[in-house]
Amino acid sequence: MTFTQLATFALVAELGSLRAAADALGVSEPAVSAAVAALRTDLGDALFIRSGSGIVLTAGGRALAGHARELVRLADRTRRDVHRASVAAGLRVLASAACAEHLPALLTAFAERVPGTGIDLSIGQTDMAAALNDELYDIALGPWLRPLPGGRLESVPFLRYRRVVVVGPRHPLAGTPGPLAVGALSGHRWLTGPDGPEPAGPEARWLEGARGTLEPLRLGSEAEALDAARSGRGMVLALVHLVAEDLHRGTLVRLPVAGTPVDGMWWATISGHGRAVATARALQRFLTTPDATTALLARPPRSNRPAPTVRVELWS
Repeated sequence: MTFTQLATFALVAELGSLRAAADALGVSEPAVSAAVAALRTDLGDALFIRSGSGIVLTAGGRALAGHARELVRLADRTRRDVHRASVAAGLRVLASAACAEHLPALLTAFAERVPGTGIDLSIGQTDMAAALNDELYDIALGPWLRPLPGGRLESVPFLRYRRVVVVGPRHPLAGTPGPLAVGALSGHRWLTGPDGPEPAGPEARWLEGARGTLEPLRLGSEAEALDAARSGRGMVLALVHLVAEDLHRGTLVRLPVAGTPVDGMWWATISGHGRAVATARALQRFLTTPDATTALLARPPRSNRPAPTVRVELWS
């Protein structure tokens, strides 16, 4: 058997269809069938039987699917480790989209404390705990993560934040007396960053009462969303420290919406099995210092100093 055959079967087992696996791999269905047929011959097991709704794995097929998935994860981890080895002292950081936007100044400050540290920053929204458990990343930044069954994580809070609803001074709701029920926002565009609110976070819980009420528009960043709000093109559930100056100048106006301000916390999480690399623990400790908080809350300064080696990758 070959790795390609195992990876193909893992996808067939996951999707429940040879055709779906072929589409996902970008190959023909006969090519998938040939890979599965080779495994059947090698292992002496049918692996699955066809049913009206797709396929049903045999006992042997279920066993093979589990091992195949493990091998695929191992291959992914190997690729990442090889890439990491090519970057001196690389630190693999996974951050939620909402948190990642505010990390450049902080990572620059950390890199200045630990010379030669390369930072491989990936942006993800789901299964962050699984990524740490599989050792695909050294540290995760963003919402609190629930450990997987049998797993252990060490989480440290590093920023307590507050969000309020803001609009531009020309927005139809600007100046409306409150408190406003969430339903009063019906028909008005809600502006967000590329991934919207963090799943299971306080923002998402607040928005549960507005499902079907707000019309979301996802932009390239929260900064872009705020620019759109300033011109009256929608509302933003914005970080207070980012809009304090705008609120003072009147370029943004806070809406007194029920349930706001929304308070939340960002956490730095590493593996709790003693596998965390030293630079990950160093970053986790640095995040709790006043210097780190200052870097997170301050507007990014203009500087000619080189930034840390950072590669941004979208991950899901």
